[in-house]
Amino acid sequence: MSHSSPFSLSPSTIRILGIDPGLRITGFGVLDKEGQQLHYIASGCIKTPDGELPERLKVILNSLSEVIAQHKPDQVAVEKVFVNVNPQSTLLLGQARGAAICAAVLANLPVAEYTALQVKQAVVGNGHAKKEQVQEMVQRLLKLSGTPSPDAADALACAICHAHGGLGLGALATKGFRVRHGRLI
Repeated sequence: MSHSSPFSLSPSTIRILGIDPGLRITGFGVLDKEGQQLHYIASGCIKTPDGELPERLKVILNSLSEVIAQHKPDQVAVEKVFVNVNPQSTLLLGQARGAAICAAVLANLPVAEYTALQVKQAVVGNGHAKKEQVQEMVQRLLKLSGTPSPDAADALACAICHAHGGLGLGALATKGFRVRHGRLI
């Protein structure tokens, strides 16, 4: 599922592709930053079929390569993986993330990485915001007519975080902090 809106690019416009990697569902969101204005371009989800890991990674790589070819972003922002309770899930998520990064690198695009905490802080102003809060703020900030799916909203939120220099509404300063269990300490 993909939504798009045509937008003419001015020389000062930066097009950002945000990616929320997942082995089952990878969300993507494209926006333009023109000065301090953000303009929604497209978003959607890449769903991988059940099956062998290499084939699922190939779907992510090829689908994101198509998104990149279609929307021609200047920069890519990807959500970082944090270690969760299940090491196997963390490993699989990391491999999906690797496929997403490879799509960007193969297109010679710079990649920035943000933790979920940084993204939520930048978009909602609360690093522990719920998915629904992220969806609502993305809808408001980008003036969308409907609520994006959770995965597309997370990808758009990652792009918004990057557009705001990783700071945004919450102005999360991370210098001198470390991340443990997905939290800054």
